[in-house]
Amino acid sequence: MKYLLGIDFGGGASKATLLCENGEVVATHTTEYETFYPKPGYAEQNPDDWVEATCENISGILKASKVSPEDIYAVALDAATHTAIIADEDFNVIRPAIYWTDTRSIKEVQYLKENYGDIIERQALHKVDTIWSLPELLWIKNNEPENWKKVRRIMFAKDYVRHTLTGDYVTDYIEAEGSMLFDVNTMQWSKELCDILGIDVSIMPKIVKPYDVVGEISDEASRLTGLCSGTKVICGTTDTVMEVFASGAVKKGQMTLKLATAGRICVVTDKPYPDTNLINYSHIIDGYFYPGTATKSCAASYRWFRDTFGGDYKELDKLAENIPIGSNGLVFHPYLNGELTPYANPKLCADFVGVRAIHKKGHFARAVLEGVVMSMLDCKKTLDSLDVVHGDSAVIIGGGGKSPLWRQMVCDALGIELLQMKYTDSSFGSAMLAGVAVGVFSSPQNAVEICNKVISKTIPDYNNTKKYEKLFDRYKAIQKALEPIYNGDEL
Repeated sequence: MKYLLGIDFGGGASKATLLCENGEVVATHTTEYETFYPKPGYAEQNPDDWVEATCENISGILKASKVSPEDIYAVALDAATHTAIIADEDFNVIRPAIYWTDTRSIKEVQYLKENYGDIIERQALHKVDTIWSLPELLWIKNNEPENWKKVRRIMFAKDYVRHTLTGDYVTDYIEAEGSMLFDVNTMQWSKELCDILGIDVSIMPKIVKPYDVVGEISDEASRLTGLCSGTKVICGTTDTVMEVFASGAVKKGQMTLKLATAGRICVVTDKPYPDTNLINYSHIIDGYFYPGTATKSCAASYRWFRDTFGGDYKELDKLAENIPIGSNGLVFHPYLNGELTPYANPKLCADFVGVRAIHKKGHFARAVLEGVVMSMLDCKKTLDSLDVVHGDSAVIIGGGGKSPLWRQMVCDALGIELLQMKYTDSSFGSAMLAGVAVGVFSSPQNAVEICNKVISKTIPDYNNTKKYEKLFDRYKAIQKALEPIYNGDEL
């Protein structure tokens, strides 16, 4: 039997999935690492933590599966977009990586909008926001000049890890689209955008396709991981497109709904939809895109609530399911790190509004879940307003989708059928991509046919849909009232 290994790097952990050529997952392993918040609005990760997690995951996979390393045909990596690493000539990391949820670059964003907004939008197809690598890197240049002087390489999360496995220096075109240093029209690094940072295009990694074989496991990487020297390593790509692929969305109009650290609704299209409220990326299938909305703090909101106020998810779900829709007037906005769709405002803050003596822990738990659901409804309404054509069902992905309560809430609020697949996470998608790259699967469509299996369907209760519409009106009214306060100066 032939086996394929996919490894993902997310907001709080790395997950590895070992996939058999028959489409079954043989083993998985997850290793957590920390996201650091040294100041309000800051979010950083240590790139070496990703490498350590890779080694732990592979060791765990080999131990759990009993599969011989010789039978693992290929490895592919993926990670959250926008996470740039600056390094010197010898690939030594200069400072921790600024994670995409970081909002410190607000001043840089304003500067870029005022001076380069038109060219950025024309070449990158997006308006400037703190999530993109360009303003993050400009912040480093403006605030850490000693570090900036050392920069000779700019890499991205999965590419840094892969470099430690193979020694290559490349990235894929989808990852490049997330940097705001790439001209989507020419599919090359943009001299004009790199000039903003005062860097030469030559320091940027070579652009390849996500499914290109870019190297092999080195002798040193073999010693560290237990994989065989010479095992093929695929470039890989971003986590969201791998989730889209893993969910089986390879045809126009297919939709995915993600409840993970961040929330996304993505639709497969045959063209991009440039708009402030959408993030447009290419699909791995030529000529296709997957424009999507984004909720910055989705499952991250529930995790924050759990970590701050105690309990575990099952306990919190049990408390929340006994609370009626609307949480007896308690409303939560999940803007822990600002918000993207449809506000594109890093200054927005999370809040609980409408607190009364009646409210207990279950009300607050329910309000957090509902707040994220309302944000996802905001996202769907944005897609509809832009005439992005999609079906009346979606595949639900991400850890939040494993909660029957949350899954039904989203289903009811959005009024669409939700399909749950046996496997949908990005590491699974990367393993599928590795199989496509080395010929185990003949095409992405063939990989989907072999690997994708529907395990449940959630049907909306349209009586509840009407109730959520009323809650949404309240949710929007509160957001509108508070936004001017959040846009003001901090105390």
